[in-house]
Amino acid sequence: MKKTFLSTLVVAISLSALTACQQEESTEQPVNTEVVAEVKVAEKPVDYGVKAEAISKKYIIADTHIDVPHRLLEKYDDVSMATEGGDFDYPRAVKGGLDAPFMSIYTPADLEEKGGSKEQAEQLIDMVEKMVADSPDKFALAMSPGDLLRNFRQGLISLPMGMENGSPLEGDLGNVEYFFERGIRYITLAHSLSNHLSDSSYDEARPNDGLSEFGREVVKEMNRLGMMVDVSHLSDKAFHDVLEVSEVPVIASHSSARHFTPGFERNMSDEMIKALADNGGVIFINFGSTFVSQASRDNYDAYKEARQQFMEENGVTAEHESVMEFTKQYRAEKPFEFADLEIVLDHFDHVIKLVGVDYVGIGSDYDGVGDSLPTGLKDVATYPNLIEGLLVRGYSEEEIAKILSGNLLRVWTQVENHAQQQ
Repeated sequence: MKKTFLSTLVVAISLSALTACQQEESTEQPVNTEVVAEVKVAEKPVDYGVKAEAISKKYIIADTHIDVPHRLLEKYDDVSMATEGGDFDYPRAVKGGLDAPFMSIYTPADLEEKGGSKEQAEQLIDMVEKMVADSPDKFALAMSPGDLLRNFRQGLISLPMGMENGSPLEGDLGNVEYFFERGIRYITLAHSLSNHLSDSSYDEARPNDGLSEFGREVVKEMNRLGMMVDVSHLSDKAFHDVLEVSEVPVIASHSSARHFTPGFERNMSDEMIKALADNGGVIFINFGSTFVSQASRDNYDAYKEARQQFMEENGVTAEHESVMEFTKQYRAEKPFEFADLEIVLDHFDHVIKLVGVDYVGIGSDYDGVGDSLPTGLKDVATYPNLIEGLLVRGYSEEEIAKILSGNLLRVWTQVENHAQQQ
């Protein structure tokens, strides 16, 4: 569908001292006039499915965390065409209305000690650039909100990039600017292990007592350059340290509400969500079943405990064939418990009731949480299901537009403006 626009303001963004470039490229949500009639038709009587489909085409849908590059590193697929595996490809993205998936430049935590983090990050960035070069009629890089809007007007899917795990900085502050020049627009400071920037929520070892001194300098440098700081994966102490240091709003690119998963530090507590909102930041909800559902977490934890016991009793490692056979038999008797669309919507509801609709967005973790995705949200073709659920729960079109990308555009622009005023 060809995209045309009205100059209707749907998302109010309070910003000061806009640069000449930003005056030329407004960060307000563009509107596709070809689907406006569809929305009006859907209103009498309301057919939420039809209206959701129309909204998915009418507004930019941004997802701040999709692990396509690492998936392709393990097994390359041409995602410009339909693929059998994974959660993302171009046809499914078009079907779901996805316009701006942040490509996760992920490096495993153990590379901090082994070495090779920077090399792997560069390899993944090269891969994203190749995706664009091979399919310039489908994909485009996006270094700014203005790029994202221009690509949307041209019918292209933007591929902005975020770095998951700060290990590729390798202790060199100059690497922050190096990766900024390569297109990285946020950094998740740590991943599954504490590193030289920050402690991790997954790691019992907390050598930095929050952010390290180098981590604090990295946050300041990111502010200076106009790169968003991502607090997903961080320990609670590190999260609060980031808010203390950062002069601009920060994001949680793929986190959910700890209210539903007590004791799971990887998710954000109500106190943290409030602090993030007070800072002007946004939490982007992770869809993974074990992130959103305590029942799913309990199911998975029981499996891990049983698998560990099997390995210890048999003196084998996780890669041994017998462990794979154990997993197959265990899951035949006790299937994985998937979350569903409703519990994901509960997380959106919870954040909105807590701090308002201006501080929540989508950070699915597609291609990053394996086959643990909830029913109703199995891949990037299913964003209309989420939109329909929000409509059923009474959210207005304007509120949904903020969730889909308006809140991201607001934060990203604030971060850019701060850098340009230095």
